[in-house]
Amino acid sequence: MNIKRAKQEIKDTIEAYLLKDEYGEYVIPQIRQRPVLLLGAPGIGKTQIMEQIAKECGIALVAYTITHHTRQSAIGLPFVSKQSFGGREYTVTEYTMSEIVASLYEKMEKTGLSEGILFIDEINCVSETLAPAMLQFLQCKTFGSHEIPQGWIIVAAGNPPEYNKSVREFDVVTMDRVKKIEVEPDFAVWKEYAQLQQLHPAVISYLNTRTAYFYKMETTVDGRKFATPRGWEDLSQMLTVYDALGKEMDREVVVQYIQHETIAKDFANYLELYRKYQMDYQLEEVLAGRIDPLLLKKASHAPFDERLSVVGLLLGRCRNRFAGLMRAEQTTELLCEELKKLKEQLLAGENSVDGILSVGLAGFQAETDRRKTAELLTRQEEQTRRGVTELLEQYQRNLRKENVQDGGAAFARIKEWFDGEQDALDQEAEEAGAMLEHAFDFLEAAFFAGQEMVIFVTELNRDPYSIHFLQEYECERYYRYNRELLFEESGQAIEARLRALGR
Repeated sequence: MNIKRAKQEIKDTIEAYLLKDEYGEYVIPQIRQRPVLLLGAPGIGKTQIMEQIAKECGIALVAYTITHHTRQSAIGLPFVSKQSFGGREYTVTEYTMSEIVASLYEKMEKTGLSEGILFIDEINCVSETLAPAMLQFLQCKTFGSHEIPQGWIIVAAGNPPEYNKSVREFDVVTMDRVKKIEVEPDFAVWKEYAQLQQLHPAVISYLNTRTAYFYKMETTVDGRKFATPRGWEDLSQMLTVYDALGKEMDREVVVQYIQHETIAKDFANYLELYRKYQMDYQLEEVLAGRIDPLLLKKASHAPFDERLSVVGLLLGRCRNRFAGLMRAEQTTELLCEELKKLKEQLLAGENSVDGILSVGLAGFQAETDRRKTAELLTRQEEQTRRGVTELLEQYQRNLRKENVQDGGAAFARIKEWFDGEQDALDQEAEEAGAMLEHAFDFLEAAFFAGQEMVIFVTELNRDPYSIHFLQEYECERYYRYNRELLFEESGQAIEARLRALGR
């Protein structure tokens, strides 16, 4: 199955394992809670989905790569103790608590979360001395003599033997005690994730036409050559930073992430053309509604590869604008919720205005810190809460500067400032809508209702930020082209054309 389905399967398993009866006992007892064993090629996102699952389920996560551990750190150090049997005292060997088990208790104390996921990566690549402990771990949910705490679900991951010479095959007894999920690379699923994470448009548009290069693993006389989803994501982040720094990325840099020379060279060549099209087609001018007729002629006569790149550039600019707007909306919505909490207290006038705001700010920051400590905030959520904190602090500074002492007057001023934030957000939405309209103007003038328009509208339908925007913004041409162009046959024809371009 693909990684998206695997993620949902694990979430469903967690929900089932953590379900309690009317007496507070787990419906499925711990002994029957089979560990989940994820098997799949390296770099397809097995580790990454565990972080997402923990946040979405509101539980803790402790992750270990077991190949980094020795037998002693995994099961504990031996020590000699004395015990009495049949009236006689004997010396016996016991073990200290495993570092891994101890870390679960530390995580519970740190986060305040009593339930969580213990994720063990590369479990089938352990050393010979540690292999029996791993079998015991999967079969009995113990490390050495110490059990995994109640409420902690075990998820392990490993690579098939064709990807790792160190892989050890588990016996039937062990495999009969795990819930095995086999995961395969899937570009369509990864693309959803890539768009949500705002990976570099050049990477997404490149892989749209070269899906065969999304995941590639080859064994040659010179060793392994490969390209993985992890490599593409890391390359994308570096490319974004290079753009911000004004640096050029060439093949020598690309091959550091995409360790397949043919693919790295091809992407570097594509990236060079991508930059060239950015300059040649003056996209900032196009999206501002200033379209040079010469550009229309150039686009209409360009090869399909070039036209596809131009569509990708337009999509990338629109997506970024929609994503920024969505983040601003989330900040405004959260700010509105906090102001509602302050309104009643300010209007009651029982405490000073500054005191009320200080207490409100402290409570909001404490909740942010709690969620951050529990590792329940995504990076975007953390940034949203930081933005709300800054606005609340700004309101407090303004009220101090104006020396507003009356609660009603203070709230009236805060409402004015908040209305200003809302007006700015509305203006941003109008400008984002205008950008989309100008993109349609260019596509209609250059390609009319051709394949390029079908691709543009299809990609809008697949992008979460675009979908969110179009649920609120009335774009007549978007809905019209959806009706007229996106028939099943057209979609299949475009997909086939894109696949044919892949190598």
